[in-house]
Formats: sequence, C-alpha cells, structure tokens
Amino acid sequence: MRLLSRAVLGALAAIGLAFPAIAAERAVIVLDGSGSMWAQVDGKARITIARETLSSVLAELPDDLELGLMTYGHREKGNCADIEMLVEPAPGTGAAIAEAAGDINPKGMTPLSDAVRLAAEELRYTEEKATVILITDGLETCEVDPCALGSDLESQGIDFTTHVLGFGLSDEEGRQVACLAENTGGKYLSAQDGSDLVEALTRTVAEVAQAEPEPAPEPEPTPQPAMLDKNFTIEMALAEGGDLLTDQNDGPVYWELNQSGDTIDYGYGIPTKQIAPGDYDLVVRYGPVEQTQSVTIAADALAAPYFVMNAGTVIVRAYAAEGEPVADGAALNIYFEGGDSYGYGEGEFAAPAGEVTVTAKVGQGEVSETFTLAAGETVEKDLVAGVGLAVINGSYIEGMTIEDGGMAVNVFKAAQAIDGSREEVGYGYGPGNEYQLTPGDYVAEVRMNAASAQMPFTVVSGQRVDVDVVINAGVAAISMPEAKSFQVFSAKKDIQGNREEMGYGYDTEYQTTLPAGDFVVVTRYEDDSETETAFTVVAGERVEVTAEKGAAKAKTK
Repeated sequence: MRLLSRAVLGALAAIGLAFPAIAAERAVIVLDGSGSMWAQVDGKARITIARETLSSVLAELPDDLELGLMTYGHREKGNCADIEMLVEPAPGTGAAIAEAAGDINPKGMTPLSDAVRLAAEELRYTEEKATVILITDGLETCEVDPCALGSDLESQGIDFTTHVLGFGLSDEEGRQVACLAENTGGKYLSAQDGSDLVEALTRTVAEVAQAEPEPAPEPEPTPQPAMLDKNFTIEMALAEGGDLLTDQNDGPVYWELNQSGDTIDYGYGIPTKQIAPGDYDLVVRYGPVEQTQSVTIAADALAAPYFVMNAGTVIVRAYAAEGEPVADGAALNIYFEGGDSYGYGEGEFAAPAGEVTVTAKVGQGEVSETFTLAAGETVEKDLVAGVGLAVINGSYIEGMTIEDGGMAVNVFKAAQAIDGSREEVGYGYGPGNEYQLTPGDYVAEVRMNAASAQMPFTVVSGQRVDVDVVINAGVAAISMPEAKSFQVFSAKKDIQGNREEMGYGYDTEYQTTLPAGDFVVVTRYEDDSETETAFTVVAGERVEVTAEKGAAKAKTK
C-alpha cells in the first residue's frame, strides 16, 4: 500500500508542478469510528485497512500542510455526541495522525454530519479557506441531513470544501452521502478495498497539499429570449390525489436523468432547475420505491413529469420497558415487499404500500409487529421489548470487589437441557457488565483464572438487578528462580491418585487467582530435576510463594 500511495502522490505532484506554488490549505480528516468499521474486507477489518492507509499516505507530507484528525463513535455505544478531535490541525502531523488512528476502537453511532460541521468550525471555515476529508463506511444515523449541511456550510464558508470517501458503500448508499461533497464543490470517491482507499485518500490529500488556483469565472452567457431560466421539475405524490411533495423535508427523494445509458444529472429533493433540451429517462426514488418515465425537456417550456409513488412513512421507536426513554442503541428493522431498511433507537422509514413488518431488538429482547401501510399514510409504532437490566460484578469474598479487567462473565438461562447444559445469552469481561435480558431466571458465572462461581438471579421487566458473584478465592504470587517450566495443582488427589491442574507456564514469576484451599507448584529445571512446593490460599488474601530448586517446602510471606 505504501508503494501505491507514493506512485499516486508522485503522479499528482508532477501534474501540480505545472501550476504556480500556492500555500497549502488547512484540513481535517474525519475517520469513521462507528461499530460497523469492524466489518471485514478480504479477511481484514475496515478499521485496520483505514489505519494502514493513513500510515502509508501520510508518511510523506509537505512541510507547510496543516492537517488534523477527528473521529466519532469510538468511545460509547448509542451516543450521537461521541465526536472527538484527536490531532489538532498543524504542520508535520502525519505520524501523530497514524498513531492516533491506531488507538481508535470502533463501537458507536455514525454522526458524520455533526462531525463534518465541528471540523469546519475548528478550521474557522467562515474566515479562512478550509477542507474536510470524510472517510465513512456507513450512512448518517443521528437524524441530521448531510445534504442540507453541505449547502449550509457552502453558503457560510469563505472557501469550504468537503471530500467524501465512501468505504464499502453500495451505489445507492454512496448517492445518499455524495451530496455532502457535491454541495460544497468537493468530490465523492468510492473505495471497495484497501487499494481503492489508498488511491482516494492520496488524491484528496494531494489536492489539499498542491492547491491549484481557481480559474477566473467564465462570463455569464447571454440569455436567449425564448429560453426559460428553469425548465425542469418533478411533481410527486405518495398517493393518487395526495399532496405534492415540495422539498427534501417531505421525504427521502432522489432523482436521476439518464441519456443513452449515461447519468446526465441527479440530485435530492424536488428539483427546479435548467436542463439542456433533449429526451431523457427520468428515475425517481422515494426511499426504496423507484419509478422511471421517459421525459422530453424543451428550452421554452417547463417539463414537470408527475409520479405517484404508492408509498407511505413508518416511524418506529424502541423501548427497553414501559415508561423508559427511547433505547438509542436498539436495532430497528423494517421489512416490506422487495426489501428492508434498518436504523437504531428511533427511525423514520419510507416504504411501499402493502404489508410491513417492523422489529426492534433491545439486548436479548426482541419484539415485532406486522400491519398494512396505505399509500400516503404515516404509521407510528412504539415497540416495547420488555427487558430488565442485570448488572454483574464479582468479589473475592463478601465486600472485596474484583476490579481486574480480566474477570470473565458468562450469563446463562437457568433452565437446563436434558444433558445438563444451559443456553448462554451473554458474556463479557471486567466489572460492571450490563445485560438487557427478557424476564426470567438466569445464572451468572464469574471466573478469575482458576477460580469461578455461579449465582442464580431473576430479571423483571423494567427493573434493575445487581448480581455480585462471590468466588471465595485469593491470589497466589509464585517466584521460581531458575525454573524452566511449572505446573500448579490442587493438593488433594482424586480416587485414582490424580491432582487437578490449576495452571502452568514457562516463566520464573507467576500470579494467578485460586479458590481457597491447599495447592502445590511443581517446578522443573534445565537438568530435569523437579521441586514440589506446597502452599495454602486463603479467600480474600494474597500469598507470596518462593519455590527454590531442591527445597523441600515453600517459603511464604
């Protein structure tokens, strides 16, 4: 990837030599840190590809290029305000940006519009020339219209540009974010793999670093007396005889004019604009609903083709339990004939008229409803998953909480199958694990190294239950000078004379959590000799053991 980025940069730099040198712009790269960045491309996570791309492309930057890094969705799930400037714009930040990107842990929402806005404000876009380069693998999930934002930034900015790099987006998804770039005079570039992303980022960074002077505006053409200023629009209604949609606020409208298989023009919302006279195929979409008409556009008449989309609107809100606020992290899905859509927490969806099924999943709780949507109708559905919240911690003994992040937690349904096994419904690590579970009986298991315990608990809808699993264990710190390997066993032998192994390794220092009781550590040395050292673990206490070569017993503190 490094070789490819240098090749593309070299080509663009060579082209740039033909223009006068100009001071580089100030720019911010906005990198998607939402949970979907863990999706894989050719066996590698998208976030890993993005990190490698930044490291490669930014390895060599002009000295005067001021570049920063912002991300979102990397600290909290379901928080649309989770946006952070990781590296302030400054010269020579390539290495710092690559290092900061390496620490991003994707997990949350996709507030891409607010992130671009904050980056523009950081660059003082209303006072100075500024550029934002957005790398995203998903669409806006925080109810902000990226198209409207692009127009607003363009109208207020001195010379503001947004480039959008759509990583792994489909053509349809790309069209939904391309307007953010196009409305600010920027470019939308699609990248489906690592090589594509390298080339796209290299092109946009090269444009910032070697800015070409803007050409002098061409003189306005002399208007023809018979030509209309605006000769094309669309009349669209959701139902026959229904009100006409007037602008983008009336729904997710997209249109596209094609001629001989090529796209001549496209946009969002209801257009009123000048189009070159000719015959076209006009494609319009209202969300997932698509229709096509042939249209002839003349210079001296307004072409206004009429579409009845036979569609409606569904508003879905998900709740964990009755009386609680909307569950922002809930997964929403809406299914209809020919397709589906998804969202989080609360969503507004366009759908064709007919049978519609909406589902909401909150933790382990899932609820769905099927209904018939009429053309032009808006249906609102509040879906209550009816889950409760279980917060699980562990303790060595009563009152001594386990704070170690290595503490493992598993949650099972209490009911046992005929073979004695239980269905696992959740797992995690560290203290304070939270699980949204359907009402019923469960068992929590907490493990620290070789010590573990289980505790039953019951979940009630809309209520919180705190579960503290006491493992009745202590910590053993074992020092074994000169040892080549070791094994830790329970001191008690079973009826066949065997002892249960509790741990092993190849170091001279070893620390582990063990249940209260008696144990031995068997140490082996390079000369094949062995030493067996006995020790006792007391619940809630730490025992330090020294196993000396040839010693008969442990030295404990």
